[in-house]
Amino acid sequence: MTAMIRNPILPGFNPDPSICRVGDDYYIATSTFEWYPGVQIHHSRDLVNWRLVRRPLERASQLDMRGNPDSCGIWAPCLSYCDGLFWLVYTDVKRFDGNFKDAHNYIVTAEAVEATWSDPVYVNSSGFDPSLFHDDDGRKWFLNMQWNHRTKSFGGSPKHPAFDGILLQEWDERMRKLVGPVKNIFAGSSLGLVEGPHLFKRDGWYYLTTAEGGTGYDHAVTMARARTIDGPYEMHPHVHLITSKDHPEAPLQRAGHGQYVETPDGQAYHTHLCGRA
Repeated sequence: MTAMIRNPILPGFNPDPSICRVGDDYYIATSTFEWYPGVQIHHSRDLVNWRLVRRPLERASQLDMRGNPDSCGIWAPCLSYCDGLFWLVYTDVKRFDGNFKDAHNYIVTAEAVEATWSDPVYVNSSGFDPSLFHDDDGRKWFLNMQWNHRTKSFGGSPKHPAFDGILLQEWDERMRKLVGPVKNIFAGSSLGLVEGPHLFKRDGWYYLTTAEGGTGYDHAVTMARARTIDGPYEMHPHVHLITSKDHPEAPLQRAGHGQYVETPDGQAYHTHLCGRA
């Protein structure tokens, strides 16, 4: 990089940043909640200077949020590139209170970020924070957190925490539906509230990053890895890859929920949301 990265790279309201590199171009997709058009996508060539280039969910056929309460709507989009297409996975949350958390998850595609995006393909109504992983053998895998309806808890110490792990299932693009078994591949750490899964692969290892601890001051990015995509996953020795929960003096707090990216020369970066104290 020729210039120094100064955080936050996207100041203001840009939560849940999913980053994607295509050649020398970097894109970040962020949540927009009840604001319309849905999802903001910024572009950069140097990870320093970013420009808003697209709000892809711009038609009622893609996103109809009539009746959605405050803080609902679009949660945690996942942006990826494969097979000559950009893929955007997102949740449209219709309720905030109670055990609503099996929200509708969708996929849209486009040949270019600035182009017109497709109408959505419905995937499932399981949890939220979905992501799509394109494996190097051509298979595609869909992930989302699972909501446990047996409890009113929001994770942590109860016997049946409501945030019940990360689900994995294969996505068949030809049939445009999920196929095969569903497996809970990661229960999260003792911090609780595991959500926001993202997979990447490096040197034969599958790496899974998740958001944990809720979006307040206990927020964190947790990392685990496995030799096979469905696990078993072993936790990173430090458990949390990124967090500010143990450093109340830090000017940027609530660090968590982001995604890993590599530069063309192999440098590693990770986006994450944050907020000032």
